[in-house]
Amino acid sequence: MILITGACGFIASALTWELNESGRNDIILSGELEKEDKWLNIRDRDYYDWIHKNDLFDWLAIEENAIKITAVVHMGACSATTETDMDFLMYNNYEYTKKLWKFCTEKQINFIYASSAATYGLGELGYDDDVSPEELKKLKPLNKYGYSKKFFDDWAFKQKETPKQWVGIKFFNVYGPQEYHKGRMASMVFHAFNQYKKDGLVKLFKSHKSEYKDGGQVRDFVYIKDVIKVLKFFVESEDKSGIYNIGTGIARSFKDLALNTIRASAEDYSLEESKVIEYVPMPEDLRGRYQYYTCAEMKKLKSVGYTEKFHTLEEGIKDYVQNHLTKENSYL
Repeated sequence: MILITGACGFIASALTWELNESGRNDIILSGELEKEDKWLNIRDRDYYDWIHKNDLFDWLAIEENAIKITAVVHMGACSATTETDMDFLMYNNYEYTKKLWKFCTEKQINFIYASSAATYGLGELGYDDDVSPEELKKLKPLNKYGYSKKFFDDWAFKQKETPKQWVGIKFFNVYGPQEYHKGRMASMVFHAFNQYKKDGLVKLFKSHKSEYKDGGQVRDFVYIKDVIKVLKFFVESEDKSGIYNIGTGIARSFKDLALNTIRASAEDYSLEESKVIEYVPMPEDLRGRYQYYTCAEMKKLKSVGYTEKFHTLEEGIKDYVQNHLTKENSYL
């Protein structure tokens, strides 16, 4: 059995879909449904059992349950980069993860967990995952969320006793179906689609750095359907422990993202930027901690045998918009 935490969330529910598509339903889901419509993310999924996150460790303490688990994919966390309660973040993103690590170590099974590209901060030291633990310790996240993820990465490298295989994933800017419950934290593709649908245009931040044009700020946008293939690859591997980036290795601008979203929505690829994009000032409190550039270094993932091709931004957005966002049932 594969135990997936954060099971109703964006990435975890998409991974469950991917596993179902490959014929697997030997899955234990754990998480919390809360008040949002997160339950819709797993409504059509096939799985063995559901355990509330608050009951998980009691459930795992029963040996007949514990022996069923062959791998843990820990996607459960507070992923809000705007969260300010550090105690809350440390419990959910650090202490809870340590408990699962120790379970996987005791049972000698695979452990895959969500780190974050937020650990790279402004990118002063680059976005390379193939460096020593000492180099990773030097990273300076811009927010408390990023620090809570970095704390666990650093802790993991110090451990002499480890799971059979452990993999920390630094997700870059993931977009795609199943993110609908995330509110402000949903991807810019999702927001651009809804802004254009409502107002006929998309608002982007102006640039406050001379080397970047308005809308020229860039990110490594990666489609969820590529992300879950990588996760499945690690679930099925045994000897690839370490930290890995998941991005595309290609930085694209917010202007590119907005135009591709609008054009896929309107199915009109001749729409001009000046008619559909409005540039607005960036809030003062955000300017000093805003990332103008992120781009995942992807050599390490390729070096361990991953060969699948990633969607281009154009391909990913077109699939997301035309096969999900514009459909009555937009879920996987």
